[in-house]
Amino acid sequence: MFDLQDLYQEVIVDHNRSPRNFGKLETANHVLEGFNPLCGDRLTLYVETDGDIIRNISFDGSGCAISVASASLMTEALKGKHMDEARRLFNEFHDLLTKDNDIDLDTYGKLAALAGVRAYPSRVKCATLCWHTLNAVLQGEQTPVSTE
Repeated sequence: MFDLQDLYQEVIVDHNRSPRNFGKLETANHVLEGFNPLCGDRLTLYVETDGDIIRNISFDGSGCAISVASASLMTEALKGKHMDEARRLFNEFHDLLTKDNDIDLDTYGKLAALAGVRAYPSRVKCATLCWHTLNAVLQGEQTPVSTE
């Protein structure tokens, strides 16, 4: 059995210190801002799609360690995915953070580490900001996203 708390700390620290896919994506055909007024997290999500495939995805902005790490992990998980798969993953990830379900590492991989946020309900919005922004992109929205 794995220790979720150790995994949570290790992954959050790693992806906060060295976020993957951080920076403006010049080839993006979808750009949307997200904001968490509760703690001040801000990000811009850049998504390059080819039909219904997410060819590339990146983000920039500033926020707490959980917000940055979640965006980093999300971008890693979604490159090359079909939009329908991204929608499914959004729903599953939201459930992972908000419901007391079993955590399957095979299903979630490193994303499972963010389930540690369950112990800190006020931080769920930090972890889901990028995901809600992504969901808005997938829905074709162009209005900035707020977690409030």
